[in-house]
Amino acid sequence: MDRIEAAKEHFGKLIEEQFARIEKMKEEKEFIDYDSLDKVIIGVVGGDGIGPYITSQAQRVLEFLLDDEAKAGKVEFRTIDGLTIENRAQHNKAIPDDVLAEIKKCHIILKGPTTTPRAGDPWPNIESANVAMRKELDLFANVRPVKVPEEGIDWMFYRENTEGAYALGSKGVHVNDDLAIDFTVTTQEGSHRIIKSAFEYAKKSGKNKVTVVTKANVVKATDGKFLDVAKEIAKDYPGVEWDDWYIDIMTAKLIDPKRRTNFKVMVLPNLYGDILTDEAAEFQGGVGTAGSANIGKRYAMFEAIHGSAPRMVEEGRGKYADPSSIMRAAVMLLEHMGKIDKAEALSSALDKCGVYEKKYVITGREDGATGAEYAEYVMETLEKL
Repeated sequence: MDRIEAAKEHFGKLIEEQFARIEKMKEEKEFIDYDSLDKVIIGVVGGDGIGPYITSQAQRVLEFLLDDEAKAGKVEFRTIDGLTIENRAQHNKAIPDDVLAEIKKCHIILKGPTTTPRAGDPWPNIESANVAMRKELDLFANVRPVKVPEEGIDWMFYRENTEGAYALGSKGVHVNDDLAIDFTVTTQEGSHRIIKSAFEYAKKSGKNKVTVVTKANVVKATDGKFLDVAKEIAKDYPGVEWDDWYIDIMTAKLIDPKRRTNFKVMVLPNLYGDILTDEAAEFQGGVGTAGSANIGKRYAMFEAIHGSAPRMVEEGRGKYADPSSIMRAAVMLLEHMGKIDKAEALSSALDKCGVYEKKYVITGREDGATGAEYAEYVMETLEKL
């Protein structure tokens, strides 16, 4: 009985935490206007494993593209160390306090992958740094594009970033040896802001179609709320077509050549978004080629969507890691800043270098180019555009 009472108390505290978070969401201001700032500070957080190797190359490319802005004092790059698994384990925190303080001094973050400990790893069971950063900076929208023109694929995913199964993933309860319970959370405010963002994008981009993905037929309370909010928001966008699909059949239809081209903008709760965007990334060459944006009203963070690949570093192959994914994230970073021409130039250069011309090829080993050589290749290509 004591264990049951302890579990009830734990659950009560979680509810109190969520009510406090909801109140903060209600106090949110409008999105930051970068043009109104004297200087935009871009923090470069290498992470661990291959993270520092690939982020340093993406930073070189960004510095090349934003050289005029940097010289004019309108843009500043800051390298932020300390988000390694070793330092996080030493502090027993997903993000050490001093690292978080430096991150919060920036407006935009370019972030490399970080290791999340698994059972059997020699690290404490600390929360994912990605999940923690999304919560600390309230980066509620995870935005991932997937585009394969020859296949008729032009998708944009809006994944809710701060709720769902991941929000309380480290706060489940082992009631006893026979029972473990995890929690998922969906709020009116959290659902509204991500779904509205997806509809706004669909309207402004001309895609004019939103697909809402849930499992509301089974997960009735949380997924049901997400879908109900979507139904209400859709009424405000009569010019945007919308439909809803369940996550299980959606994973199948995404690989159906007859149906997949019908999807345009997809909005999903956290876990489903993680699964579906990784599947979708395979169409354009895998998660190693895809970038990701994490958008809030005050901060924005851009990252590669693959893991930290510590084995590559252990084997001395870190310098051969492919920086394409985080360079794709850099395209989204430039778009977010309003540097559309430079974003399009970088996107074109990456297509030419990685898809069409392939003068240098990344293999992850000595028989391929290093990340530094590939960055030089990209910058040489940019000069010719």
